[in-house]
Amino acid sequence: MATDGQFEYESILCVKPEVNVYRIPPRTSNRAIRAADWKLDAPDWTGRMRVTARGKVAYVKLEDKVSGELFAQAPVDEYPGVAVETVSDSSRYFVLRIMDDNGRTAFIGIGFGDRSDAFDFNVALQDHFKWVKQETEFSKQAQAPDSTPKLDLGFKEGQTITLNIGVLFIFIEFHSTSVVFSTMEATNLFHHSRQKQIVEFKKAAKVEMLAAVDVQPKSKTKESPEHSWSTRCLYSI
Repeated sequence: MATDGQFEYESILCVKPEVNVYRIPPRTSNRAIRAADWKLDAPDWTGRMRVTARGKVAYVKLEDKVSGELFAQAPVDEYPGVAVETVSDSSRYFVLRIMDDNGRTAFIGIGFGDRSDAFDFNVALQDHFKWVKQETEFSKQAQAPDSTPKLDLGFKEGQTITLNIGVLFIFIEFHSTSVVFSTMEATNLFHHSRQKQIVEFKKAAKVEMLAAVDVQPKSKTKESPEHSWSTRCLYSI
């Protein structure tokens, strides 16, 4: 079973081809950090940055542009936080807490030549930890016991219910010498006249159906020597 990030896939959140690294003076007070205090015109190292994620932890990796060799990396378990801090006088510079394999830490300054690169770096971290927060909330909801009362919706022995089914009406008009209903059978036909008549039908499923029928005889013609009928039916389904 995967624990503490083991055997989890590493996803890439952001890649920037160039980032500058600066040695920064030790922090002597709680005052805000200013990039103007660094030697911005003489970076101590320049390389590539990759921001990756493994599980809930993000990693800011500083690598050689050509070989890809790792120069330093900073595990980030929350943002904003102590692992990545912004400076007070510029949006292009950050303070990074790097960590070696033995767990020793140091603080360095990083900066981007383009403000859009700094923006992308910032958004990549924000989006990742927004996802982490959502996953944590979903996990808590799944593990929390359901305190709502349980409803017993099962039928008791001998219990019955009554269903009221809505009615759908379909109007059909036939012109033929005979009308055949494949899904219904006529059981009664009464009031044989040229006036409106009522025909009761039953479907094969034994559903009672009523239809208002207007039967009008048509006169004989040479083509049709016998009476034909124009039948207008209204079915309820």
